Amino acid sequence: MRSINKKKKKKIVGIGLTPFLIVVGVIGLLLTVYIGYRASLTDRKLFSLSLLALFAGLLFESFRISDNWKTVIGIFCGAYLLSLFCFLPGKHEFDYNFENHIEIWPYSFIFLFALIFAIIHKDRVTAKLTEGTTLLLSISLIYWAFDYGLMNYHNWFSISLMILGFLLATFSIINALTHIRLSRTNRLVLSVWSTVIMFAFAIDNIIRVFCNPSIESSPYLSESLYIGTQYFLLGVSAVYIMQNYMLLVAFLPSRNSNYKDDFRENKEDHINRYSDKQINIGQSIFCIIFTVTVYWLNYKFQFLPRHTMIWLVFLTFPMILYVITLFNSQRNC
Repeated sequence: MRSINKKKKKKIVGIGLTPFLIVVGVIGLLLTVYIGYRASLTDRKLFSLSLLALFAGLLFESFRISDNWKTVIGIFCGAYLLSLFCFLPGKHEFDYNFENHIEIWPYSFIFLFALIFAIIHKDRVTAKLTEGTTLLLSISLIYWAFDYGLMNYHNWFSISLMILGFLLATFSIINALTHIRLSRTNRLVLSVWSTVIMFAFAIDNIIRVFCNPSIESSPYLSESLYIGTQYFLLGVSAVYIMQNYMLLVAFLPSRNSNYKDDFRENKEDHINRYSDKQINIGQSIFCIIFTVTVYWLNYKFQFLPRHTMIWLVFLTFPMILYVITLFNSQRNC
């Protein structure tokens, strides 16, 4: 009897949800058709290939991370339907302009897709960190601050940030050059510090990417491909940027939540993502020599923009270190 009742309950739930989903889907489809119709009537440029390249990168990375394509499709549909709420008028929007909302719509969709995906695949998109990662990030941040000219700002806020950043960077360098035990507190501090740096670099990269002209406005194919690649790579990194954002925002109290429980859970996430294995001091010294040399040369001669050089170092140094380690291990054999 109990099994029969359970089956009936399941059927009732299924019957109740199906019409609702159909109605929502039909409304979403009709609104999409209307959006396309209104976009075709205006002379304004409401969509661009740049955003398409951005979403292509996001979708590519989503399928790469997820082991279930149905989940990705479900996230796509959910984010798409939720993004349609951006067409509702705002509280202080007295002069409603539908075209303005069409311009906002793709950004809302991409944001919601990245957010939902990062929440569902939290364990997979949370990058594992080590002392070496934090060391590389800290040196890169120091270079970024010097090249950006933050030393020329003399207000109390900038000075406070620089002092705090210098202390945390020094702490990470000392940890990488010594055998100080990676306690839970140390791992928490280093993880939060690494997350702050990665998020700061991500914001800087987002600003620079969106400062580029649109793909279709570029007169040269090579330039269009270069711009499109930047947007694509930004889309690839979107879920990781969102995850770092959530790891930082979780420390802030919210109205309808138990802050103590949320804080404790987020603290454990940071501690668990950070490895308790200490890196080789020789590798740390090599990292400092390599990165300082490369960054100083780029600061002196401006071979590449600072954000490009930073990402290039992030990409090349682990490979160089791997090749050197492999060579040494084979030579010792």
